[in-house]
Amino acid sequence: MAKQMSLWSPDLILPAIWESFRKLHPRIMAKNPVMFVVEVGSTITTALLVIDIYRHSPIAFNLQITLWLWFTVLFANFAEAVAEGRGKAQADTLRKAKGETIAYRYDAHGTLEPVSSSLLRLGDIIRVEAGQFIPGDGEVIEGVASVDESAITGESAPVIREAGGDRSAVTGGTRMLSDWIKVRITSNPGETFLDHMIALVEGAKRQKTPNEIALSILLSGLTIIFLLAVATLQPFAIYSHAPQTIFVLVSLLVCLIPTTIGGLLSAIGIAGMDRLVQYNVLAMSGRAVEAAGDVNTLLLDKTGTITFGNRQATDFFPAPGVSAERLADVAQLASIADETPEGRSIVVLAKQKYNLRSRDLESIHAEFVPFTAQARMSGVDLPGTKIRKGSADAISRFLESSGSRLPRAVEDRVEEIARLGGTPLVVAENGNALGVVYLKDVVKGGLKERLDRLRAMGIRSVMITGDNPLTAAVIAQEAGVDDFLAEAKPKDKMDLIKREQAKGKLVAMTGDGTNDAPALAQADVGVAMNSGTQAAKEAGNMVDLDSNPTKLIEIVEIGKQLLMTRGALTTFSIANDVAKYFAIIPAMFLGVFPAFQRLNIMHLGTPESAILSAVIFNALIIIVLIPLALKGVKYEPMSAESLLRRNLIIYGLGGIIAPFIGIKLIDLILNSLRLV
Repeated sequence: MAKQMSLWSPDLILPAIWESFRKLHPRIMAKNPVMFVVEVGSTITTALLVIDIYRHSPIAFNLQITLWLWFTVLFANFAEAVAEGRGKAQADTLRKAKGETIAYRYDAHGTLEPVSSSLLRLGDIIRVEAGQFIPGDGEVIEGVASVDESAITGESAPVIREAGGDRSAVTGGTRMLSDWIKVRITSNPGETFLDHMIALVEGAKRQKTPNEIALSILLSGLTIIFLLAVATLQPFAIYSHAPQTIFVLVSLLVCLIPTTIGGLLSAIGIAGMDRLVQYNVLAMSGRAVEAAGDVNTLLLDKTGTITFGNRQATDFFPAPGVSAERLADVAQLASIADETPEGRSIVVLAKQKYNLRSRDLESIHAEFVPFTAQARMSGVDLPGTKIRKGSADAISRFLESSGSRLPRAVEDRVEEIARLGGTPLVVAENGNALGVVYLKDVVKGGLKERLDRLRAMGIRSVMITGDNPLTAAVIAQEAGVDDFLAEAKPKDKMDLIKREQAKGKLVAMTGDGTNDAPALAQADVGVAMNSGTQAAKEAGNMVDLDSNPTKLIEIVEIGKQLLMTRGALTTFSIANDVAKYFAIIPAMFLGVFPAFQRLNIMHLGTPESAILSAVIFNALIIIVLIPLALKGVKYEPMSAESLLRRNLIIYGLGGIIAPFIGIKLIDLILNSLRLV
């Protein structure tokens, strides 16, 4: 992804200012009831201001009130426009990756024909070679190649795409680096993954989440309550001959209704999805981001998530009478031509432990024996020497052909490693077993600490694996997960999710294969890997463009951050009404009822400056809080009680104190400049 645009970049601010005025249309404003009431109030004061001008009445105070009421609406629109603008900037970056290219499609006779990528249809078969751009989304059905996906993910490291596995999906707009592949197109023009990404990032299809809807209803209810409360003051104001009634009442209403959170609510939701995009995660809806914040159970696949994708050599166990260095030397020699991850790990381990490095293979006339599934071993033949490395059964047969057998100590070591859930590879030279290489699933560094963080959030982690229960238990203990499901089949994963949901819990899981699709669809938060199959990406409600399964932890934190930000700013918005009440109510009736001076605890200069100061603060606080709404409140794992206490202290008490200070400062400035 492109680097995040700065909040105050002119390329972001200038379009947002224009968008703020465009959003003044009543049909757009009606979607936000709180700010719609402010716009109606601004319209009323504007009409009254025109009448005052026509009557040649003094307009200085009324003009300032009217202008700041309109600023309040514009600032709220600006907050939403800035949030949307960041998404549109990212969408423009994605569009650059989406262009018209030439595709080489197989016709009915199997002949390649060049066609425009816009003419490709679902089910077409194409061939893509090194240096060409992949013209559309598809599944690799033949071949293997290295692909540059930096245009989509922002990562420069190439990835491997091949037929017949969970890494068969390719995305239009990415570039082939090597070899060739045959691809079956899986989408029509305008329906590609990139098109979908652009629409989602722009926010064109963003719908309000249930939490947002509930909060909007609450804010609307508070607005109606304050509207009725302010309306009842009108007869009293007329009876008491309080001056400037309508302007003051509109100011009071706008200051008392929750305009702060009303103006920032939409921006907070958009920013939540935007933060996920910064992590190269595409959320299909705001609902998914919100659900991530309430997750109770996290399902993690073992291979590639908790452990590295392949087993690695971790130790050498020599047979009696053989040195560990001798075993490492022979094992490394047998693995030099072994291109499997396991073989490479043996070479690396021998280098690290015994400093065994480069060899002159030509001088020793080495003839390598590749690994085959039938033989289940590999090795090297030297003049007068045969070296083999493989499973215990395969090496046992190799030794029997020379009239020898595995020593009892080696057999015991093989059984011990198997009980621990590892893979034992026996190394033999001619008729002698030299020892055992211990291969095991290596748990990713730092994972245990990250799972501890999840536990502090109240989230239970469950490892899912196809391994036997013994192996699963060893890895689960080492990784620090709370539970595990061994020998798991696709139905077992989905049944586990259903059982958790039946207890009232929200479940998140990650997957990349077609066999993960049912569980991804069932989970409340299903994160599919971009490198995975099309079925997995369609089943999940998020797609991780980096295909990093452990990123599920960041997704949960971003979801919680979204909920915390919304709660914190709601608390602040409601709390800061207290100061505005003490500013405007005394000002309304001070001239008629001097006793109201006791409520003027801020000692504001004049009734006019008190009212105007409250209105100005009410508008400016929206601008001040835009960075917090877009960046989000910093998340720290803590209990619900601690979180509530922190919010009440920081944003509740702060929401009460800040307006007293802000309104007083504005009042001093207004009076010193004689603007009232």
